[in-house]
Order: sequence, then structure tokens, then C-alpha cells
Amino acid sequence: MVERRKGLSYADAGVDIDAGNELVERIKPAAAATKRPGTMSGLGGFGALFDLKAAGYSDPILVAATDGVGTKLRIGIDTGELDGLGIDLVAMCVNDLVCQGAEPLFFLDYFATGKLSVDEGARVVNGIAEGCRRSGCALIGGETAEMPGMYHDGDFDLAGFAVGAMERGADLPKGVADGDVLLGLTSDGVHSNGFSLVRRVAEAAGLGWNDAAPFAEATLGQALLVPTRLYVQPALAAIRAGGVHGLAHITGGGLTENLPRVLPEGLGAEIDLGAWALPPVFKWLAEAGGVTTPEMLKTFNCGIGMVLVVDATRAEDLAGLLGQMGETVVPLGHVVPGQGVRYSGTLA
Repeated sequence: MVERRKGLSYADAGVDIDAGNELVERIKPAAAATKRPGTMSGLGGFGALFDLKAAGYSDPILVAATDGVGTKLRIGIDTGELDGLGIDLVAMCVNDLVCQGAEPLFFLDYFATGKLSVDEGARVVNGIAEGCRRSGCALIGGETAEMPGMYHDGDFDLAGFAVGAMERGADLPKGVADGDVLLGLTSDGVHSNGFSLVRRVAEAAGLGWNDAAPFAEATLGQALLVPTRLYVQPALAAIRAGGVHGLAHITGGGLTENLPRVLPEGLGAEIDLGAWALPPVFKWLAEAGGVTTPEMLKTFNCGIGMVLVVDATRAEDLAGLLGQMGETVVPLGHVVPGQGVRYSGTLA
């Protein structure tokens, strides 16, 4: 009698379809909480639908953005502090969208791992849903990819995709002129850029993620994992109030490289480094890593996460509006003839 060999299954190969289905069921309530006008379908279909007319647009232009969280993920995975990573993911995308003058409408995520943990996946996606809720956009879909052999045990990667809209002709930057005022909105820490250097500084300082942070009453990992600030609602309010000519999301490249992206040829920016106090986390990075001021300004946000370029006659009113919406507003300087960013004062 010939013994029959048991046939292999997808689960034997390391992919658990049931776990993926369980994750979808776990996150449905969080996704449903992000529903907004225009949402037509929930999670689980082959695609997601969105009605621009129901969202209030008559002649819309679509704007799309995609991003990730970078090596900040490494700290989250190593410490098990996963809840804020989804907010980071959303913020990196929707903060870019609003710089074009667009309102974020919907978001999709891509979560890839070697072996799916439903609990960990749910914590990450619940954070994504929270970021969407705060930004006024709907989480209408995504993909969970379980890929054995592609990631080490416990590792995963994230990507996000945001789509927004504006009425035709409302795109930014537009009208930037000599004398425009630069209004900086303070950051909530390092946000999601420069973490390869952050990790090197921590290593050089001999610190682990569970050690006390030299600059905060928390562990180093917890202090560094503060989520990226979401600027969407205050920025949209300022745009609708009038007088905003451009916005720059201060991500990788810092003020030095991001601000010139919204300035037309022949115009540069003059910034007073003494206009704001360098937050403690950046003081620590500079001192512990021996990072020079030019390198700090080119790598990190240094405490300024978004810059609005506004008409000088509207600057005071817009600063007041942004302040009422919970932002700390810093008059950084002005648009001037030239190119690039010129700094005065000391970053301290």
C-alpha cells in the first residue's frame, strides 16, 4: 500500500489568509469612523469608490501623493511602540497634498510583512485611521501583504497613498512675491525624516531605545517616536481665508531645500534663526552627534514643520487664525530677491 503524502498549503508556505481576513475585520470600525462626504464604499472590495461631486467639487483637479515612514519604523519595531506610526504615514502624505492647495479626500495604505501579527497590524492601521480622521480624509482601502522570506521576523514596511482635490485654478504656489512673509508652524519633534542619522547619533552616544532620553522625561525610543504633526486643517483654513501664496512641508532636506521648492525663479528666502528656540531633541542631536548647523538645517526640520508664504498685508490676520487653530506660529523672515535660503542669527 502506497502512503499518501499530505499536500502542501499556502499556510505551510508561511502565508495565513485567515489572519489577513481577521485583520480586515478588526480595522473596519476604525476605517468606518473616517467616512466623509464622497465616500461610496468600505473595505473589502477589489477597489474603492469616491464621489467628487458629493464631496462638494464642481470642476475638480485631483492631486496625489505617496510616502512612507522611513527608518523611524526601525525604532517602532524594536521598541514595540507602534501606535503612532500610522499617524506618521498619513501626515507625510497629506501634509504634502495641502502644499499644493488640495484638500485630502481619501487614503490607502500598504502594509508588508514576513509573518502577519493581527494585533500589531491592527495597532498600525488604527493609527492610520486616526491620522485620516484628524485630516478629514477617508481611509477607503489598502493592502496587507504577507511575504515570507522577504522580511525578517517581526519586521514590516509601510507605504501610504493620498488623493486630494481642488477647484481648477486654485493650485499653489501662486503669486509669491518679493516681501511676502514666511510664517513657520512649529513641529512636534523630528517627525519622519533624518532617522538614519538619528540612529547613528544614538549609537555614537551609547544609548539604547529603552534608556532615558537626555532631552525628555521618557525613554529615548518614546521621545523620538512622537508622531509627525498634521497641518492639514489649519493650512486649509488659512488658504480659504485668503492671502496664502505657497506652503512648504519641511521634510528631508530641511528648510534649506524644501522652502525654495515653492519660490519662483529669481526669488529666495531670508530666515532669522533667532526667531525660534531650537527644541531639546535637536540640541541633543547637534551636540551628541557633532552635527553642524548647515547639516542640521539640511537634514531635520529643526522645530519648524511647515512654512506658509503669505501676503505681507495678511500676515498678522493669518497668524492669528493659525494660532486659534492650535498652531504655534513663528514669523521666520521674508521672500527676497535672489535664490535659495539665506540665514541670519544663530540656531540655538
